[in-house]
Amino acid sequence: MTERLSLMTAAPDLYAPMLALTKAAKKGLDPALVELVQIRASQLNHCAFCLDMHTKDARKAGETEERIHLLNAWEEATGFYTEKEQAALALTEAITHLTDGFVPDAVYARAAAHFDDTELAHLIAVITMMNSWNRLNVAARTPVGGLLPGAAAPSRSAAS
Repeated sequence: MTERLSLMTAAPDLYAPMLALTKAAKKGLDPALVELVQIRASQLNHCAFCLDMHTKDARKAGETEERIHLLNAWEEATGFYTEKEQAALALTEAITHLTDGFVPDAVYARAAAHFDDTELAHLIAVITMMNSWNRLNVAARTPVGGLLPGAAAPSRSAAS
């Protein structure tokens, strides 16, 4: 796959505020949970760049290989994810797909049972930002590889 556009080079004025909003969205949330949510959204959106980045960051945050590998089938992986993580992953899928044009009340209520209002607002923002990063990177065909854990981006590409 050939990169179409270097987002960071072409539009640095868009890149910096997105990074700032992403950082603010993560505030107060467990870093490992954030990485699981970001990986799951990236799986659903087929964003190889973000999958590469966030699987590396998840490992750095202490996530196991087994849980990372099973994330694509989290609902069937009984006992590997907490109820809170499952609620966050269900919300991630509902927000990412929006196939019915809304987030189902049951999915929202499940998440609200595990997160206070501030945490829930931040979780929704993390999911929304990840979807934005995925769409930018997929559209630009940001190349995979070359990232170290915790790196914001390679020098010429957008990141999440």
